[in-house]
Amino acid sequence: MANRGFGPLQGMTVIELCHHMAGPTCGLMLADMGADVIKVEKIKGGDDTRRNLPPEINGEAAAFMMMNRNKRGVVIDLKTEEGAEILRKLVAKADVLTENFRPGVLERLGLGYEDLKAINPGLIYASISGFGRTGPYARRGGFDLVAQGMSGLMSITGERPDGPPVKVGAPICDITAGLLLALGVCAAYSHRLKTGEGQRLDTSLMEAGITHTYWQSAIAFATGVAPRAMGSAHPLNAPYQAVKTADGYINIAANTGTFWTGMLDMIGAPQLADDPRFKTNGDRMANLKDLEAELNARFETRTSDAWLAEFETRGIPAGPIFDVLEMHRDPQTIAREMVPTTEHPVAGTVQTIGLPIKFETTPGKVATPSPLFGQHTEGVLEELGYGAEEIARLAETGAVLLGTLPNQEAAE
Repeated sequence: MANRGFGPLQGMTVIELCHHMAGPTCGLMLADMGADVIKVEKIKGGDDTRRNLPPEINGEAAAFMMMNRNKRGVVIDLKTEEGAEILRKLVAKADVLTENFRPGVLERLGLGYEDLKAINPGLIYASISGFGRTGPYARRGGFDLVAQGMSGLMSITGERPDGPPVKVGAPICDITAGLLLALGVCAAYSHRLKTGEGQRLDTSLMEAGITHTYWQSAIAFATGVAPRAMGSAHPLNAPYQAVKTADGYINIAANTGTFWTGMLDMIGAPQLADDPRFKTNGDRMANLKDLEAELNARFETRTSDAWLAEFETRGIPAGPIFDVLEMHRDPQTIAREMVPTTEHPVAGTVQTIGLPIKFETTPGKVATPSPLFGQHTEGVLEELGYGAEEIARLAETGAVLLGTLPNQEAAE
């Protein structure tokens, strides 16, 4: 298929049968690193995030544009035999297929791993689901919120141990599952380059959440006690949390010897180093509420900017607490090209989030905007050898959809 001409994955072709967020996150990462990701959408409305309105820009869903830049978009009805045959032809030339349907759905369409492996033995068939392909919950549907609860994350998130369950603000299980699948795809691709062997791999939203409990699981394994919510504090180190200033909050990371004593000198409280409640990290963790009270009383005497300047001068780790717009404007965010723009044919200039991995020799990039509904169907079919008359017939029968419909029309 098409070679993107940039990034370490240029030459890789990925067929994306994914919708919502977890699967598209995987495709987004692979596309930003140079893979040709062909997103296959359903005839009726396409990816459901096309209808996540508001917010929108000139009728185009902001959520869809965020998750699907750098991809080519085709619209195929996989429930028709001709549509399924188009997918088989795509798979024959592809390296990877990603999907996040419930287990069993693609098998019933004759598009499961064993079916497609027969066409392309080197195929990497990568799946995301709520709970994975195996185990007692394999056939359950999964959502980020459910996974956050079942992975333990909601029991350790919140302001206090006896507070209500709180989910992480970002859809962390969705995003992490997509990142894990992209990692798995790259590992399987490396294996295939060495051996020629394809394989099936999968991950799940629940497992993605579990990976974020490394520290808390270590504590639970060692003590038999389940850790609870601690606000911004760390379960193993102190002080490593937000403190209150005269005009807001800042984060401090003064949990090691030199940082701890240096911070105490900075705030004019060197005597706390000899206080039996705070002498060691273990003492500080055992008396965390007392420590918080002592620190907040001192940090509230000056503004956040004043304290952060002091931290910077002394080389002690600390930082502001930004909202999302402040993060977008921060010079470090900009310097690392984390807020690039694309020129969308309907929405105009659109900001997005950049590739967080920087390659010195083969840099990735955000090159193209998200596809309009059916934008690349005709071109991809031509690459597969379909002629103009045959493409027109497929469109007439409803096996495919051609054109560049704006999001509002696609959603109808």
